[in-house]
Amino acid sequence: MTARRAALDILRAVRAGTPLPAARDRFLEGLAERDRRLAYELSAGVLRQQGELDRELDLPRADPRLHDVLRLGAYQLRCLSRVPAHAAVSTTVELARETVGESVTGYVNQTLRKIAGAGSREQDAGASHPAWLVDRWAARFGTDETQRLIAWNDARPELTLQPARWDADRLRAALQSGGIRVEEAPFGAGLRVTPAPGSPLPAPKNLPGFSEGGWIVQDAAHKLVCRFAGIPGGARVYDAAAAPGGKAVALEALGARVVAGDVRRGRIAPLVATSRRAGVAIRCLAADLEAAPFGRAGFDAVLLDAPCSATGTMRRHPDARWRLEPRIFARAAARQRRLLEAAATLVRPGGGGLLIYATCSLEPEENVAVVEEFLTRHPDFARAPGDAPAELLTAAGDFQSLPQRHGIDGAYAARLLRRGDAR
Repeated sequence: MTARRAALDILRAVRAGTPLPAARDRFLEGLAERDRRLAYELSAGVLRQQGELDRELDLPRADPRLHDVLRLGAYQLRCLSRVPAHAAVSTTVELARETVGESVTGYVNQTLRKIAGAGSREQDAGASHPAWLVDRWAARFGTDETQRLIAWNDARPELTLQPARWDADRLRAALQSGGIRVEEAPFGAGLRVTPAPGSPLPAPKNLPGFSEGGWIVQDAAHKLVCRFAGIPGGARVYDAAAAPGGKAVALEALGARVVAGDVRRGRIAPLVATSRRAGVAIRCLAADLEAAPFGRAGFDAVLLDAPCSATGTMRRHPDARWRLEPRIFARAAARQRRLLEAAATLVRPGGGGLLIYATCSLEPEENVAVVEEFLTRHPDFARAPGDAPAELLTAAGDFQSLPQRHGIDGAYAARLLRRGDAR
């Protein structure tokens, strides 16, 4: 029961507004590895399949305190073949007893036994996402491509490692010698780790090279954004929304001198830990970009990885899809415009300074529309070409990866050069 109680605690925290990674870290601390794996599988799985599960559960009839209890039971019955049906039912009944009381156990038992006896049913490919979001994507990408995007989001994410203190050859050899299957990530951006058939993937901290700082976890898309940025070696860079630190580490490894800031004070310690483990000299600080943390025009380059709707990383953050509402993109864009304005003031004058605007969103309101509006107001900046595979470049020359097309996270970036000296 320990894992199922932890999964329920995680879901409660997510419903209250805590991001899934933070809730996971809070409630899995101290659990045995097997329980940690099951608790995370249950909570993340419920979030991915919530729409489909709700189709089978008559939740309006149930006490709201039971909703996630029932979803946990239904998920085990529908998606976890290694959990016997009788165990899924009995543990869920016990969880309901602890959550609400004895009076609901009969209802929960009957509901789950009905699902267990119903056999498999055809899944609605769009039920795992809000209907309005599916319709939005279908209007932009078409039905077939939208279904591929949904299938991508609903699959378990791969683990992609980027070399840090170790080079790629040493990292690959260490993983393979430990019995870990490794393949090159798309576009040659890192090493993708996959479990052997029937075997769970070890937790990152248990992989070879973790304690030595041999690598960091970072999806290929975000590594490619750093390449696209094309920040010259020796340049003084401000990473304005740096946590958890992957891009700051990548830029420092490419020869930049990085100052990494983040407005979320609770994220500074993990940011510092990441940079130290990776062996790079990054100055980390808590700073609000909109509060002008530095004097104007002091950096050769500024990277703004702006807070966004995160529609490009829903595979890793299954809770994100249920946080969104149609108005979110306009609200996010308003903040992104303010942050981009503030970031621009930190880029040195005289020409040649770089401003990199990035998101993990698929939505044009948060991406190209923000950049186009900024350029209209700032004739002293212009787009500059970046280094990326042709298929990841838009007609305007911006970076855009799409999960359903490219097999990596969705990410966007624009490379803006302050007019003056050519670079």
